[in-house]
Amino acid sequence: MIDRKPRTVSYRRKREQKTDYHKRLKLLVSKELRLVVRLTNQKIIGQLVRFLPAGDEVVLGTDSFALRALGWTYSCKNFPAAYLTGLLLGKRALEKGEKKAILDTGFRQTFPKGRVYAFLKGVIDAGLEVPYGEEEKIFPTMERISGKHVEEYAQKLKGENEKEYKEHFSQYLKSNAPEKIAAVFEQVKSKILKK
Repeated sequence: MIDRKPRTVSYRRKREQKTDYHKRLKLLVSKELRLVVRLTNQKIIGQLVRFLPAGDEVVLGTDSFALRALGWTYSCKNFPAAYLTGLLLGKRALEKGEKKAILDTGFRQTFPKGRVYAFLKGVIDAGLEVPYGEEEKIFPTMERISGKHVEEYAQKLKGENEKEYKEHFSQYLKSNAPEKIAAVFEQVKSKILKK
């Protein structure tokens, strides 16, 4: 007879890749609000979440689709959209009287200078206190955050190959010219800061 160990079954939410319990426990021990950021195929979602014994309570939430009402006509999942969503969430949090939070990225592995850190930069620029590492190592440059890299590449490609430019920037051209992304970014940013 073969002596087998009983198989350990993980929690359902862990199996479904929804909750990392080790990470969650560390965040909950801090007793701070959690700044939850989730990136989907269409948008960026940001929430401030408070732990309660009965279950998590979303104190405040927004997503990058809210930028449309402020004049954002470009992709809702790129670097500028990530920063602006963070800025919007940070401003709304301060209006509600929230001052501190701790970043919660869930199962997502974060990469320095990525969209999660562009979102975090927006939250911090709004005035919310969130602990983070060395600024120059994790945050993308303001050129990248504002979309200047898209603008420069679009201008270069338009001058070199008009057909490839139209194919590459077809989604941008439906709503607005890619050469104006930095200007639109500044307009939306100033509208958020004036609120």
